[in-house]
Order: sequence, then C-alpha cells, then structure tokens
Amino acid sequence: MRLLIVEDEKRLATSLARGLTADGFVVETVHDGAAGLHLALGGGYDLIVLDIMLPGMNGYRVCGELRAAGDETPILMLTAKDGEYDEAEGLDTGADDYLTKPFSYVVLVARVRALLRRRTRGAAPAIVLGDLTVDPAARRVFRGEAEVELTAKEFAVLEHLAANAGQVVSKAQIMEAVWDFAYDGDPNIVEVYVSALRRKLDVPFGRRSITTVRGAGYRLARDGGG
Repeated sequence: MRLLIVEDEKRLATSLARGLTADGFVVETVHDGAAGLHLALGGGYDLIVLDIMLPGMNGYRVCGELRAAGDETPILMLTAKDGEYDEAEGLDTGADDYLTKPFSYVVLVARVRALLRRRTRGAAPAIVLGDLTVDPAARRVFRGEAEVELTAKEFAVLEHLAANAGQVVSKAQIMEAVWDFAYDGDPNIVEVYVSALRRKLDVPFGRRSITTVRGAGYRLARDGGG
C-alpha cells in the first residue's frame, strides 16, 4: 500500500514515515500543501495523511481540490486544533477521518488500516428504499434520477442506516460500524453527519427520511422518507 504524508512538521513526518515503512507501507512525504496536492493528483496512492495547518495551501483546500477533481483516495486529517466544528469542517471537505495532535502512533496505524479495509472490502448490492437508492459498489446515492453527492464518511453512515432501514440504530452502533475502534473523539460527531445527510437527502426533495429516536438513536425509513 502506498501512502502520502503531507505534514509541515518535518520531524513528525519523518517519524511517521519510518514507522509506517517498518509496518510494510511504501511512504512518501512532502511538507507544504501545494506540493502535496500536486503529488496526490498524480494518483497511485492508497491513502493520504494530511495535516490541516500547512504553508501555502491548508489541508482543507487540498482536500477540497482533490474531491472536486474526483479523487476519492481516503484522507486521514491531522491537526493541532480541537473541537467538533474544526472536525466537521475537515470532514465536510471530504476527509474520511480526523486525528487531533498529539496522538498515539498505534492509534494512527489503526485508523489507517481501518480506512484501507473499508476501501477494499467487497460491497453489498444496491439498497432501494422508495426513491432513495444507496449503491455501495459504486459508492453512489440517488433520489429518483438525481444523484446526491456525499463525502466518504457521510456515505458510510448512510450505508449503515440503509442496511438497517426501519430499525433504530444507536450512535454507538454507528461509531462501531463507520469509525475504527480506536476513535477517541466525541461520539456526538455522529449528529454532525446525520444533519449533513438530512441537508443533502431530505431538504432539497421535501423528504424526512432519518428520524431521531430520543435516547435511542436514529431510524432510516423503509420507504426512504417518501
């Protein structure tokens, strides 16, 4: 597996590269956003470890540019910032996971492996719920004929809800299915994703597909909210 590390703290980047190389990965490092974007757009990477606070072009912009170009390479964001709004901003640009410094190397490797597993595992057949279609194989979502663009993590949350349509799914169950066991952030981040899904799947189409069951979790309607 080929990894790209975009991190301006050269000592940290070198340390991560050495550890990941020892763990069997092929690793390249770069120390500014523009250079990272250039290498990433060249393709061939299985995962990108991307710092947010970068010179020239920050990680939010790098991630946004990659997603706008149609690049779906998994991105693990690193940042010295902390707080759910910073996390939400990073994830809303299309990042797949988020790790706040300082972090344990063991946790980082667990996150990397989890993202790679989710990318390579076999996908289930398309799930059709009324006019809502969730296609895990193609990683695409439709409302009728209209395609709805989701980030990788939004799609993963929706896929889990769709696979359990009609049932109440707790935050803990979503965290276990979508995030890695090593995730040490605020479990309320699930609410950020559910809100994003409602904003994209429901509001433009006059639907109400995801119901909050107070004290229990969330339920995706079997008819897709139709």
